[in-house]
Amino acid sequence: MFFKIFIFLLFFIQSSYAHELRPAIANLNIYEEDNITNATLSIRLNLEAIIAEVDINHSNTKESKQSDKYESLRNMSAVELLEKFNSKIKNLQNKIYLISTNSNYNLVLLNIDIPGVGNTNVARDTIVDFDIQNIKDEDLKFFWDKNLGSIILRVNSPNNEDLYSKLIATGKKSDWFNPKNKKEVDFFDNIRSYTHLGFKHIIPKGLDHILFVLALFLLTPKIKPLLLQVSIFTLAHTITLFLGVLNLIKIPSVIVEPIIALSICFIAIENLFTENIKKTRPYIIFIFGLLHGLGFAGILNEIGISDGLFISSLISFNVGVELGQISVIFLSYVFIALLFQKRLWYRNKVTRPLSLIIASIGLYWFIQRLFF
Repeated sequence: MFFKIFIFLLFFIQSSYAHELRPAIANLNIYEEDNITNATLSIRLNLEAIIAEVDINHSNTKESKQSDKYESLRNMSAVELLEKFNSKIKNLQNKIYLISTNSNYNLVLLNIDIPGVGNTNVARDTIVDFDIQNIKDEDLKFFWDKNLGSIILRVNSPNNEDLYSKLIATGKKSDWFNPKNKKEVDFFDNIRSYTHLGFKHIIPKGLDHILFVLALFLLTPKIKPLLLQVSIFTLAHTITLFLGVLNLIKIPSVIVEPIIALSICFIAIENLFTENIKKTRPYIIFIFGLLHGLGFAGILNEIGISDGLFISSLISFNVGVELGQISVIFLSYVFIALLFQKRLWYRNKVTRPLSLIIASIGLYWFIQRLFF
C-alpha cells in the first residue's frame, strides 16, 4: 500500500516541482537618446507555455490539457522553437500594454534569446526584448493579457536606479508610475504582497520545504519537541534569508538545491531509527535551515525588493514563509496526529512509512539536482 503511495507521490511531486508555472519577469529599462526618452522591455518568460496556450489557472504544466503540446515544444531545439514562435510574435506583442492616459505605446521586437534544450525536467527561460520609442514625461501603467499569468515588473532609470517594482497578479495592472521619477510604493500594500509571496512559496510551491517540515513533524507530534525543531529551523533560515538578500553570503543554487534535497532525505531517514530528539539533531536542523534560507533568498533576489521598503518587504516575506510552515504543521497535526498518535501502531504504520516515502523523494531530488 505505502509502496503505491510512494510511486504516486514521487511522480506527482516531481512533475509539479519540475513544471511549475512561475511568474514572468519584465525589466523596463529607461534610457535617453538625443534628449528623447526611450526604453527597452526585456521579459523572461516560458515561451513553450505561451505557444501551447497552457491555462495559467494551473500551478504546473502537467495539469493542463495542453501538457502534451507543451512537452513536445520543450523538447525542441532553440531554432525549432523560434520557428514555432514566429507565427505568434504579433499575437504576443498585442497582449502587452504600456499605456498613459492619452496613448498606447508600440512595442518593436528587438531580440529573442532561446537557450538550448538542456534538462527537459526544468522549465526553459526565454528572454524576449522589445524597444519602445519616444516615451513622454507622463505617468504610465503596464499590464499584459490575463491569459499570460502573473508578471514581476521592474522599472529602471538610465543610471540603474529602481524607479518601481511590483508583482502584478494575473489579470491585474501595475500602479501608475513615472519613467523619470521614483514611485513611492504603498507601505501596507507592499506588506500584503510580500507576505502573500512568502506564503505561496511554501504552499503550494515549496514542496521541498513542505517535505522537510513534515519530516520534522513525523519524529514526534508532541508539541514541545516539535516547537523546538521548528524554532531552530526558523531561526536558521531567517539568518541566511537576510544575509543572502543583502548579498553578504552567496552560494550558487547548483550547490544549495542538491543539499536541500539531501537534508530532506537525512532528517527523514533519522526518523526511521529513533523516537526521540538526539543531541545532534538540533545542530543538524540548524545547518540545514541555513541552506533552506539561502533557497528563500534566491527567490527574493530573483524577484527583487524595492529599496525604500527593503526591511519591511524582507520581514513580510519571512512572515509569509512562517505562516506557510505553521499551516503545514497545523494540517499535519489535525489529519495525522489527532487521529492516530495514540494508536499502538502509530510509529510502525505512520511515522516510518511516511518518513521512508519522504526520504526516497529527497534522495530522488538530490540525484536529479546533482547529476541532471
